Amino acid sequence: MEVALLGGSFNPPHVGHLLAVHYVWATQPVDEVWLLPSYRHPFGKSLAPFEHRLRMCQLLADDASGWLKVCDAESEVPGESWTVDVLEHLRQRHPGHAFTLVIGSDILRELPKWKDAARIEQLARLLVLHRAGHPSPRAFGPPLAEVSSTEIRDRLIRGDAPVDLVPRRVLEYAREHGLYST
Repeated sequence: MEVALLGGSFNPPHVGHLLAVHYVWATQPVDEVWLLPSYRHPFGKSLAPFEHRLRMCQLLADDASGWLKVCDAESEVPGESWTVDVLEHLRQRHPGHAFTLVIGSDILRELPKWKDAARIEQLARLLVLHRAGHPSPRAFGPPLAEVSSTEIRDRLIRGDAPVDLVPRRVLEYAREHGLYST
């Protein structure tokens, strides 16, 4: 089975994530796309509780007719759950799967600084999506929407509903659970 992995904090998941997974599904030879929320932020940024971010990702996946899944593997990896460790864990857990790691061109320049970057590219095919404002010769496809989770959280704190940036069901969940409010 061919699986594309889109990791991130998903704090909250937004239309940029939704556009990216639909684009990967539509253009790549994959059987499934998995959203892979980070268990903790590698640089210590404050995040909504993992269980809430996982559930909001599931709300995105529910409308995708089975090809979009949510994977909680980062919560199962001890320690910092670096990308390389998560990929090793997934390869052990799913020995018949081949993985494609989807990243945005905005973080491509940071890849050499990741723990065991060379090993990451051995464990998974790397697919770099062209994120608006971050051109790269390694990027695939047209520029995808540039959406900022920080902007979304700021708008929610101000009481401004970012209905143009957050899928309706995710926004309803965030409000119902008091996420991203003062």
